[in-house]
Amino acid sequence: MNALELLLNRRSASRLTTPAPEGNELEYILAAGMRAPDHGALRPWHFVVMQGEGIDKFSKLLEKSAIENALGQEVEEKARNAPYRAPMIITVIAKVVENTKIPAWEQVVAAGCAVHAMQMAAVAQGFGGIWRSGSWTEDPVVKAGLGCGENDKIVGFLYLGTPELRAPAKVTLPDLTNFVSYF
Repeated sequence: MNALELLLNRRSASRLTTPAPEGNELEYILAAGMRAPDHGALRPWHFVVMQGEGIDKFSKLLEKSAIENALGQEVEEKARNAPYRAPMIITVIAKVVENTKIPAWEQVVAAGCAVHAMQMAAVAQGFGGIWRSGSWTEDPVVKAGLGCGENDKIVGFLYLGTPELRAPAKVTLPDLTNFVSYF
């Protein structure tokens, strides 16, 4: 698959199973994230790879957050089960560097570009993925449990594995009329 075909046919895969990337496959995914555009060469990101026991620990962390926030049994159960939707999760944390000419928002966007690059590297190798976010990205219990500093932002959780369903080979491209103007 060439790069343009990969980008034009990108889609998320929400139903993922084993196998997950490993060895060189995982190294390529992480290396792709490291190549994201990065003004000032700050590399303002950190990747937390979870699988096996790491998924179990993440499940307990999300459940703990739901309990501490008194969200109720239904949300606690959802939190406990959420990490098991894929055999691997890579949490991407924007490690915002203070006292630099690069604004914080730009560092967060750079970390977001890293997530996209990693997802595309996974798809290029035959895996699937979905970038999840939601309230857990801002939750103090989750952030502390993942080692976030005061200025850090969780950009998202990249769920990776083998797609259970095969998507159609081609995606219908949208009409660009309402999304593009020329100056």
